Order: sequence, then structure tokens, then C-alpha cells
Amino acid sequence: MTTHAPTSTAQIRADFIAFFRDKGHTIVPSAPLVPGNDPTLLFTNSGMVQFKDVFLGAEKRSYVRAADVQRCLRAGGKHNDLDSVGYTARHHTFFEMLGNWSFGDYFKKDAIAWAWELLTQVWKLPAERLLVTVYHTDDEAYVLWRDMVGIPEDRIVRIGDNKGAPFASDNFWQMADTGPCGPCTEIFYDHGAHIAGGPPGSPDEDGDRFIEIWNLVFMQFDKQADGSLLPLPAPCVDTGMGLERLAAILQGVHSNYEIDVFQALIRKAAELTGTQDLENKSLRVIADHIRACSFLIVDGVLPSNEGRGYVLRRIIRRALRHGWMLGVRQPFFHSMVETLDAVMGEAYPELRIKRELVERALRAEEERFAETLDAGMRIFDEIATRSLGTIPGEDAFRLYDTYGFPLDLTADIARERGLDVDIAGFDAAMQRQRETARAAGKFASGTGLPADLVAQLSPTVFDGYHATTAQGLQIVALLRDGRPVDAIAAGDAAVVILDRTPFYAESGGQVGDTGALDAEAVRFEVDDTLKLAGQFHGHLGRLVAGGLRVGDRLAGAVDPERRATIVLNHSATHLLHGALRDLLGTHVAQKGSLVAPDRLRFDFSHFQPVTADELGEIERRVNREVRANHPVSIEQMDMQAALDSGAMALFGEKYGECVRVVTMGESVELCGGTHVDRTGRIGLFKLVSEGGVSSGVRRIEALTGQAALDHVRGEEDRLRHAAGLLGGTAADVGDRVRALIERQKQLERELDALKAKAASGATSDLAGTAVDVGGIKVVAARIEGLDAKALRDAVDRIKQQLGDVVVVLAGAQNGKAALVAGVGGAAAGTVRAGELLSEIAGRIGGKGGGRPDLAQGGGDDGPALQAALADVAGWVAARRG
Repeated sequence: MTTHAPTSTAQIRADFIAFFRDKGHTIVPSAPLVPGNDPTLLFTNSGMVQFKDVFLGAEKRSYVRAADVQRCLRAGGKHNDLDSVGYTARHHTFFEMLGNWSFGDYFKKDAIAWAWELLTQVWKLPAERLLVTVYHTDDEAYVLWRDMVGIPEDRIVRIGDNKGAPFASDNFWQMADTGPCGPCTEIFYDHGAHIAGGPPGSPDEDGDRFIEIWNLVFMQFDKQADGSLLPLPAPCVDTGMGLERLAAILQGVHSNYEIDVFQALIRKAAELTGTQDLENKSLRVIADHIRACSFLIVDGVLPSNEGRGYVLRRIIRRALRHGWMLGVRQPFFHSMVETLDAVMGEAYPELRIKRELVERALRAEEERFAETLDAGMRIFDEIATRSLGTIPGEDAFRLYDTYGFPLDLTADIARERGLDVDIAGFDAAMQRQRETARAAGKFASGTGLPADLVAQLSPTVFDGYHATTAQGLQIVALLRDGRPVDAIAAGDAAVVILDRTPFYAESGGQVGDTGALDAEAVRFEVDDTLKLAGQFHGHLGRLVAGGLRVGDRLAGAVDPERRATIVLNHSATHLLHGALRDLLGTHVAQKGSLVAPDRLRFDFSHFQPVTADELGEIERRVNREVRANHPVSIEQMDMQAALDSGAMALFGEKYGECVRVVTMGESVELCGGTHVDRTGRIGLFKLVSEGGVSSGVRRIEALTGQAALDHVRGEEDRLRHAAGLLGGTAADVGDRVRALIERQKQLERELDALKAKAASGATSDLAGTAVDVGGIKVVAARIEGLDAKALRDAVDRIKQQLGDVVVVLAGAQNGKAALVAGVGGAAAGTVRAGELLSEIAGRIGGKGGGRPDLAQGGGDDGPALQAALADVAGWVAARRG
């Protein structure tokens, strides 16, 4: 092929495809931005997504070499570049990835040689401007670069495990915690000494001088659950090269936004917004976002308030807000699609086909957001005027909650005006809303706490660490149906807020207390206790006797037995956390928890399932700490002192300046919950389950105290019962079960033999009943007692006996019929077994289908079945015409 330095992005695409087509690759189209049948991904974020099942061995393609230009999106979930778009030279929401793939065909030598050939001979990049990285143990790749390609050793950089774990490296690729993985080699372009930054692996590698342009991944291992690597029988190659980055280099510019595609979009955005300064960052944002939004709509995503639709809405609104900053008050964004079609429609004809849909969807969203944006910006201006360098979190939340401004949108506007945003305050306001919503869902009376009421009250004082009863508790607020009231009467469901309380409010994974609030002739039964607005204990329940008014005083009594079981589980959770970190590693971190009266649940970060041996050791270690009967000490100290002492935040709560540090043995945790005074009170710790919650997160459930003993006793009872049924003792259950299984297998083999014999006899008789239809034998019969497998065997035998045949057999049992149809020989040219079977099953209230030569289904046994079988010959005759 011709060699040249291309001047257009379109030419680069074409060159890449032509080069790898000449190398024997099948050219495959870009997959949609919405991954098919892959719930683990929000969007297609790399070129390998459409080949994921091929690498996993779950799918076989008709080719072993492939190349493509894949459209990708990184604007949600793990891969989210949205915040940086428009402010850096190389971040985008939508981008294109050039990739070539080998599925067990060529490997490192060819992949490296072809990459170098394309870059230096076809596209004429100067070799002295290129350097490469390899995984530190990948001597094969290192030697190929040095000896085959001829790169000097000082421009081949070995990169080790630089991400905190074995094989966690910029130069080691893993699809997941287990499965296909391997080293990679990356090619970098040196923009020159006039650009700040150092080579990869150096302290200043994050500068812009050395830019990665191509990553060659060599999948040669299968990572096991224990972290070991086994060689793959058929190593694969997976490469990715960012088209926009490459275009910037080949077009002699430094920023991706200076390449031809973006320049056309930026000029169009400038025209629509009346902007003279083509360097304006808002133009960059608009140019980037029109690509993401348009292709999402092309691939079936429409703006909404959830999932992918919400991400699309966020991107659209971010673009519209930048247009608003440039003075645009009318819909304009949809008009960008025409130019996008001009620069990308040839490469992606689906955009051209759906252009009108894209324009309509964008315009509708623009019109919907215009009023909201105008009102929200007025509010923002008011907030900014009175802000002293920082937008308060409460105000940022109000913009989000009332005017639909995502936090990143508020942060964008603030950054451009030299302001910060109180992210912690925003998170706190969001958490308060979630707590209120959760509480409202847990009790019919509702637990919303109006802002004016919050302003009037002082935080509830919790007196329940050392006692479960208290006297003289004053009612400071009552809520009924979510609204403040002065009084409640017997029978009312309500929320009681006290000045102080012994009731623990749900937080940190520990559930809320239950119990009762009493006075003379008055009783309020507490069904749950929740923390409202982050600082008030709401006692949810029902007044069963008397009446209550704000200002009344009550005695409170927590259910002591329930609290005691919760306390055991909470303290055991701390010991469990310590055992997990000691045995599995310090990467273990709490990712969620539940401390309830009946069980404890602990979610934690870990790379693979916990083995049975590890679970046994964890249980042993926790029980060792229980038997050690460590005293549980609780200290109040300032946050920094607590951190200096090595205390961990078990539940990830937001802590104030003064925190509680809970120590039991080697475990030192920050925790606001209730605990035992000595670990021996836990009695017994029993693990009952372990499993995955999500990628990289595991869950353990366990029991303590009497619940653990009851569980063990229940297991023993079940074992004794099983032993009795088997006629033995608990000690020999295993041997007796194995013997029983072997006996069952023997009986099944004997039964299969009898069925086969019966089917063989039936087949011999049935072959004689065949009807000739234009040279094709037709057999249709009902047989008592044969299941689907026996029917299939019978159909196969008849096909072998008669050759050109159509056969339908029905096995009748208990009022139901199993159907199997087969077509053999010349009959296959005009009759399809699936169609025939579907026709018969439909007539007997059933369904079925299958391949042209064999199909099965079922329905009801009865007169309709006999009629349907009688009509098979006529059905075949009609098909043969």
C-alpha cells in the first residue's frame, strides 16, 4: 500500500483498515455504544468489548484475525472522563479506538512488527520520536523491540507492579479478577523537549511530552482464583490506539481539539453561538458532546432520569449550559448534527440514516431544559454573589434537587468563576435526604423532617451506651403522616422525637432499637428508631394508650434482649474485619454491613471468592479472639489522634472532630455503635455463607451467641435425621450417601437400557406403518410411556431405517404428550421439522420447534393429538406440492 503522512482523520481510518486487511484481517464494524447482553458495562468503553466472549471462550468467530474502528464512550460508571472534557488536550466523552485482534493466531512478534511498520513506514512517524514500555518480566517483548525492531535500550522502559498488588500494573492487562490476562507493551510519542513532562515510569510521567498512542495487549495467561497464572492454550492479541491522539500527531498539532474533525465542529459551534474566539473551552465542550450525544441516540438511548438515559441527559445539559455561557438563549445544539454528519457520516452510515431522529431528540431536550437552565443560572448567580470563595453544599444540593443541576455542572460553573464547591456539604445534604426518604418508606406515618422544625431543635443526646432505660425524656416534636403536630391520640401511628434517648438510631450498619415509651396511663410502642436529618433520633411506632403532647415527659425502655443480640453481632463484626485483613490482606475494606438481632452481614473488597479453607481459618481466628475474652475499651479522642493510633473507619461514616475509638484485642476501629464489655460475651461465632455481591466485593453472613448455637444444633439435628433415613449414624453418613448415589446411577442405567429396548421394539413396528407421500415415507404415531429422550432415539432409528422420511412420534404420560419430529434424506429439501412440530404442538395447546432436521415440544394428550397425527401425511403432501 502507499505510504504517506495522512492529512485527515478519515484517511487515517482508511489507512488502518487497509493495512490490516492486507495482513489477512477480517474487518468488522463498530459495535454499538450500548453493549449487548453485558450488564457489567454501562457503555462500550474500549475496542475489546464486542470480543469479550471470544476471549472468554464462550463464542467462536469464523475468523482468527480482526480489525476495526470502534466508537467508545467514557461518561459514566468506572470509566468516566466527563469532568475533564474541554479542559484538557486529550479527554473526551466519545472517542474512536483503532484495534487489531488475534484469536489464537499470531502473537507478539507479528503484532510488534506490524505496529512499527504502520507507524514508521506507512505513516512516516520518525523512529527517534517513539519509545516503548514493556511489563518488567516480559523479556520476550523486550528482546523483540531491541533486536527485531532495533529500538535502543534506553528507549525501552520496563514497568513493574505500580498499582499496589501483584500484576497490578500499567503494563499488565486483566479482563476481571480472574480469567484471561497478560502483559502489554505501549508505544509513546515524544512531542519534544519544549513540552513539560518525563518518560513513562519517571516521576513526571504525567506531563504532556510523552503521549501513549498504541497499547498492544498479549493475553497469554488464565488468572486463577488464588492469583496464580496458567498459560492459555491459544494466546491472543488485543490492541487499541486512540484515533484522536494519533490524528493530532500525524496532523502536527498538540491538542486533540486541533484535529480536522474537532475543528469543523468547533467552527460550527462558534457560528451557532456567535463566538469569535475559537480557543474558547466552551466550544470544545460543545464539539465533544455533540459526538457523544448523537451516537448514543443513534444506538437507541434517549434522555431520561435513570441509567444510560440519565447519562445522556447530563451530557446534553452540560453542552447546553456552555452554550448559555456563550450567550445563546435559543435551541442550537441540534444544529450541530449536520456538521457531525458531514465529517463522520461516511465512516458511520447509521448516523446519516438516523440524523433526523437525533436532531429531533436533541431539540426536544433543549426546549425542556431551557427554562430550567435559565432559572437555575439566576439562582447560581445569587449564590455566587454571597459566597466567599466557596459554593455551600446546601446550595449546591438545592441546585441539584430543585433545578436539575448535577453536581459536576455546578462544579464546572464554579471553577470557571474561580470558586470551589463544598462537596462534603453537598454529600451531607444528599445523605439527609436519603435518610428521610428511607425512613418515610419504613413507616406509614412518614418521617420527613421539615427544615423549619430542624432549625428549632437541638440534636438528640444518646444515653444508651451504658443503659437501656431512662427517665424524664422530654418530647420535643411529634410527627403524624410526616407533618409536625402538637398532640397524638391512642391508635395514632407517629414519630416521637425526644431531647435525649437510650434508643440507638439506625446507623453504621447497626439497626435501630425497639421498645416502649411510657408515662402514667400512656404507652407508645417503638417499632424502630431512625436518625433523621443526621442528628435527631426518631422513634417510630404507635400510641396504644393515653395521649401525648409536645413537652410531655416519658420513661424509655429499650427491648433488652434484642439490644443484647445486636451488641454481640456488632462486636463480632469488628473481630471479623480484623481476621479478614490479617488472613486475606490489608486490601480488605468494608463495603457495607448489617448488624441485626438475628445475624450480621459484612461486605468487603477482595479479588476472588474466599476458599473453604480460608473461611474455616477466619472462623477459627474470630473464635480465638472471643475465647481470649479481651476487654473492650472505648475512648473519645480527636480525629487526628484516632487516625494516628491506627484506628480504622469500619462503616465509612462521616465523623466529627471528636470520635469514639473502640478497641478489642488487636482491633481498633472508629465506631459509634454499641458493644459488649468483653469479647467473651459473644460466646460463639459461626460463619453461615460467603458469596459475591459485585465485581471485587464479597459478602459474609454469620451468627453469634445463642443464634450460633441454635444453628449448630439445627445442623446436628439434620445430620442425625439424614443418618436415620440412611440406616446409619452421623459418622458414616458420607459413605452411605456415596453408596446410595452409586445405586441410583446403576438403576438409571438399567432403566435407560429397558427404555432403549422398548423403543427399539416400537420402532420396528412403526417402520411398517409408514405411508408413502410422493416417494417420501411418513410415520406419525402415539406411543405410551416414552419420554423425550426415548422418542428422539426412536426417531433417529426410523430415519436410519427408512432414509427419505418424515417422522412424528408422541409419547403420552399422565395426560401430557411429548412430541419429537425428524426429517431425513430427500425429505429435507421440502419439509422442516421445526415447522411441522410447531404446527402439531399448536393444535394440542402446546408449543415446540427446533432445527430443520430435528425438533421437539409438547402439549395435551387427547383426541386433538390423534387428529393432528392423522393429518401429518396431508401436511407433508401440501409442502411437496
